[in-house]
Amino acid sequence: MSHPPDPTEILQRTIALATANVADGGGPFGAVVRLPDGELVEGVNRVTASNDPTAHAEVAAIREACARTRSPDLRGAVLYASCEPCPICMAAALWARLDLVVFAAGRGDAARAGFDDSAFYDYFARPGHHAVLPVEQHRHADAVDPFDAWLAHEGRTAY
Repeated sequence: MSHPPDPTEILQRTIALATANVADGGGPFGAVVRLPDGELVEGVNRVTASNDPTAHAEVAAIREACARTRSPDLRGAVLYASCEPCPICMAAALWARLDLVVFAAGRGDAARAGFDDSAFYDYFARPGHHAVLPVEQHRHADAVDPFDAWLAHEGRTAY
């Protein structure tokens, strides 16, 4: 995969998007997906503006890039973010099969501004029961029916 050796210009764009988004009622986060053909797709954080906890800048940019490419697979693309992506954004980047993630500010910088995701990082780092958000499996007799239907569906699109 080839990407620009110096990400400074695109990272500057993410920072400008994040800064402008604050004045527009959004969070201080911006992201750009650089598609394999060089097209740049932007996203900003609209969590509080849209009352959507998944409306992170990186997720928005990935969603738009997938819409433009008409594919959930963004192999060959690079995600640039104004700040270190949180676990939800990293999960989205993994699912999109991005080649690389490049960010400017770190999670410590975000924490100083009141965006402390350390409990979320800790949650995924420790297996087992969690005080932050307990997770339980209650195995149901029909639990695998959706997967069986998926496997039997000849028209499915794998992702």
